Amino acid sequence: MIGELAGRGGEAVLALYEGIDAPVFRATLEVAEMVKYVDNAWHAIKVGFANEVGSICKAMKIDSGEVMDIFCKDTKLNISPYYLRPGFAFGGSCLPKDVRALRYRARTLDVEVPILNAILASNEAHIQRGIDLVLRQDKRRIGVLGFSFKSTTDDLRESPVVELIERLIGKGYELSLYDRNVNLARLTGANRDYILNRIPHISALMRESIDEVLAHSQVIVVGNPAREFDQLATKVRPEQIVVDLVRLGGAFDGKNYQGICW
Repeated sequence: MIGELAGRGGEAVLALYEGIDAPVFRATLEVAEMVKYVDNAWHAIKVGFANEVGSICKAMKIDSGEVMDIFCKDTKLNISPYYLRPGFAFGGSCLPKDVRALRYRARTLDVEVPILNAILASNEAHIQRGIDLVLRQDKRRIGVLGFSFKSTTDDLRESPVVELIERLIGKGYELSLYDRNVNLARLTGANRDYILNRIPHISALMRESIDEVLAHSQVIVVGNPAREFDQLATKVRPEQIVVDLVRLGGAFDGKNYQGICW
């Protein structure tokens, strides 16, 4: 990693690495400094996480080495860049539930796990950042594109976007919602029961198309990275504001585009 203030200095440093078979990254000084801090903070989190897991395992008389050896075999999700892209909060039927279960087990064993205990609080703080970002736009009519917890499912359980929607409704905002995967006519089982009986007020706000949402809204919130939203930049009106929770990309006007953490 070469952090440079000007191209000439970067070229001089690059020459020092001539002949070395390794990737070279050139960036601004600020980016290079942040990468260094992020590297070491991530290493520290990994050490602390593994030690908290080990402490729970020891209290349960489980071999922590075997647990983490198997954990590390998953290079698709566990040891990979997959979850390391800034975006919106996590949700769904697995992550929140299993974090709570692990925290509860640690508590019953009198094992202190401050990193695990901070995960849900951190996630909640990120949901609040998203809400605050919408509120700062000072517009009343809000459209949400994609509100299942990820773009390939109709599962709304613990969706952070649903949480955002409910809080905006509670503050009196006018909302219209669209998600291709969340169709009342096709929903069955637990998902249908959840939307009809737990969040029926949301079902009444659902629209049949992106265009219906765009026609109604002053602010467009992109809640998941469904492919059909890729061309959104060509559809929004100049006066509409896009609040992007997933880093959708596209040729958005910077004045009317807000990313949650970029």
